[in-house]
Amino acid sequence: MNIHEFQARELLAEHGVPLPPGGMCASAEDAGALAQQLLDSGETLLVLKAQIHAGGRGKGTFTDGYPGGVKLLRTAPEIRTAAAAMLGNTLVTKQTGPEGRRVNRVLVAGAPNIQKELYLAVLLDRSLARPVVMASTAGGMDIEEVAAKTPEKIVRQPVDPLLGLQPYEARDLAIALGFTGGLIHQAAGLLMAVYRAWWESDASLIEINPLCVVKTREGKEALLAVDAKISIDDNSLFRHPRIQAMRDLAEESPLEVEASSFALNYIKLDGNIACLVNGAGLAMATMDIIQHYGGVPANFLDVGGGASEEQVAGAFKIIMKDPNVKAILVNIFGGIMDCDVIARGIVQAVKETGLKLPLVVRLEGNNVESGRATLAASRLTITTGESMADAAQKVVRTVTAHP
Repeated sequence: MNIHEFQARELLAEHGVPLPPGGMCASAEDAGALAQQLLDSGETLLVLKAQIHAGGRGKGTFTDGYPGGVKLLRTAPEIRTAAAAMLGNTLVTKQTGPEGRRVNRVLVAGAPNIQKELYLAVLLDRSLARPVVMASTAGGMDIEEVAAKTPEKIVRQPVDPLLGLQPYEARDLAIALGFTGGLIHQAAGLLMAVYRAWWESDASLIEINPLCVVKTREGKEALLAVDAKISIDDNSLFRHPRIQAMRDLAEESPLEVEASSFALNYIKLDGNIACLVNGAGLAMATMDIIQHYGGVPANFLDVGGGASEEQVAGAFKIIMKDPNVKAILVNIFGGIMDCDVIARGIVQAVKETGLKLPLVVRLEGNNVESGRATLAASRLTITTGESMADAAQKVVRTVTAHP
């Protein structure tokens, strides 16, 4: 589950991570008032940021032509005017797609005197089966670009999950990033605070880009987390009701939200052949084989290893709400799954929804003969696939014949 930047700031601040002063506003009037408070406290430059679950906001454009979802401004009236232009407007960035995202909140914060930008992240490295703190002196850039062009600028510190990030490891990281003098101590403290936030929040990712060396009003150097992104492991949310309440359904696809209510893993794609599969690996293979035979998958949909008839019926209803879908491929391998349960769910779904789209079904594994018999006895128009390849070819041919 992704959360907004202003929410990420709250979690980081609670764990002692230093941040520029600021807060979230849902109206232009509140944004102007907060801006004035910050200016009265001594801030001389302010930043206004549109709050959506996407990167590239500064380079984005609103659908009415207003440029940029990040503004550096000096007065409260300027903040109020810019906030009014952003709120209720739709921001399009390279990560949102052409449909963009509606801006319902903005962040107003102090814009520090930045001397240097760095990159910092904590994530789970599945190849090592442990957390990794990843940092780079190339802050403010996409880490993928840094990895491709200058991988030597990325420093990685694997962390023993039983011990957590140790002070000496944090100091080693700080030195590897080029910090000297008192900044070594500051950086080590910040690194450990970010790691604690990651661990105690059950986050899958914390990314601070940029982490900045700034010059304070007293002329000293200090570290601040100027931007923050946090993704939470969905499986841990039962332990964090407060974080779960941070979920913003307006930032998620309506079909994906509906799928989550059925405990289905669904991601909408751009194709026209819908997939209903059990198991993430088989779902990926199914999308690959559709593509291999010339089709384009319309979704990733994993019903899991123990789906009920109701879940299967719910999956069909979600698929049918996508107007781009021209055919459906059901590909089930029954290990734990009972193929007859899937078959009964298919029959129930087709009857309830009055499905008119071509439907190709491939069943294999546990109780497959009963499942096939259930489909045959239904007298519904269902094409069976003898193998995954056969099913994929049949569904692609159907769509090709009736574009």
